[in-house]
Amino acid sequence: MAQRTTDTMRWTAADLDLLPDDGSRYEIVAGELLVSRAPHWGHQKACVRLCAALDAWSTATELGEASIAPGVLFGESDNVIPDVVWVSRGRLEVILDAAGHLTAAPELVVEVLSPGADNERRDRDLKLRLYSARGVREYWLVDWRAQQVEVYRREQASLALAATLLAGDTLTSPLLPGFAYPVAGIFA
Repeated sequence: MAQRTTDTMRWTAADLDLLPDDGSRYEIVAGELLVSRAPHWGHQKACVRLCAALDAWSTATELGEASIAPGVLFGESDNVIPDVVWVSRGRLEVILDAAGHLTAAPELVVEVLSPGADNERRDRDLKLRLYSARGVREYWLVDWRAQQVEVYRREQASLALAATLLAGDTLTSPLLPGFAYPVAGIFA
């Protein structure tokens, strides 16, 4: 699972090109290198189910697109691979570069927690602050072990916890008119 490097150096986007193509996921947040191994089956199922629901809604409404694990290149020291994103059609045209990476914040970012203190710190602290600073409008933090979803929404200039949804609740969003998905369906 994700681990902090013990180096004190500041990593950049150029450094990512020098890392091995070994199946690990390499991300940089505030110059800190984060390395993740292949996630648990439950983690991946939650990603697939949420992306499928967002994709079906997007296809029906033609309002945007959902994707699993896209590269988001915010700058030289902030390059991440969120588990799932949703981007409106108009915004996608502006922020998608020729290499197929997002170069600015998608409206919605979903991260599914992996076990371990470093992983929790990465998603609850580092990435929450990054997404907040970069203009993400909504952040869903999914805990497949506890079967709950924390919904953070932009209030003024930052993301704030708006709701903690449990298995009996339904996931909705003002960003996604008419979207409704049972939280239990994420974990079924």
